[in-house]
Amino acid sequence: MRAMMEKTESLNQSKLQNLLKSLKFSLHVIVRPFDGFWDLIHEKRGSIGAANIIFIMVLITNVLKMQFTSFLFYRIQLEYVNMFKVLLGIIVPFGIWCVSNWSLTTLMDGKGSLKDIYMATAYAFTPYVLINLPMTVISNLITLEEGAFYQYFIAFAMLWCIFLILCAMMMIHDYSMGKAIFSSLLTIVGMGVIIFLTLLFFSLISDGIGYLISLYKEIVFRFY
Repeated sequence: MRAMMEKTESLNQSKLQNLLKSLKFSLHVIVRPFDGFWDLIHEKRGSIGAANIIFIMVLITNVLKMQFTSFLFYRIQLEYVNMFKVLLGIIVPFGIWCVSNWSLTTLMDGKGSLKDIYMATAYAFTPYVLINLPMTVISNLITLEEGAFYQYFIAFAMLWCIFLILCAMMMIHDYSMGKAIFSSLLTIVGMGVIIFLTLLFFSLISDGIGYLISLYKEIVFRFY
């Protein structure tokens, strides 16, 4: 029994070490994106677990940013904010991006799987966390006149993430930069199509249910 417990503990430690290595590798990815994303997917140096943690950190960062950024730079009335909707506003587009990109790149000779796209996109958002968390604190230490400093770093974080996503599309799908940009633009169009079809589907379902309810009430009224 003791040997089994030691074996289990050793296995858990090994898993934790691998997870930490995968998380640490995100720092390599953001400074050497071409090599990084290639190794992330093809050399298996990334993991879904690490991607999940990074994505959760993106959600946490966004919540902390809304709550603690100085009102000089982020004017929002928190009492009217539904945090659940805020989180859905990140999770849903992220998921639709992955599905849309996988669907389109499958038709464009892309080599990446849905898992690869999810993992690479999550890793690409590492700068969002690394820059926005300290900038949330710094926003409370600077004046409005120094706001350009804050805005510069926030914009830089987003541009860095976009660049990393394009690099990820190149490496996981084996695309040129031009084709990566084109497929990413098509992915955004595809996201719009998916959202439209989803809303249309639920609208039809809602109308169908409403019709059945009215039909049921009509039958009850006539016969009872």
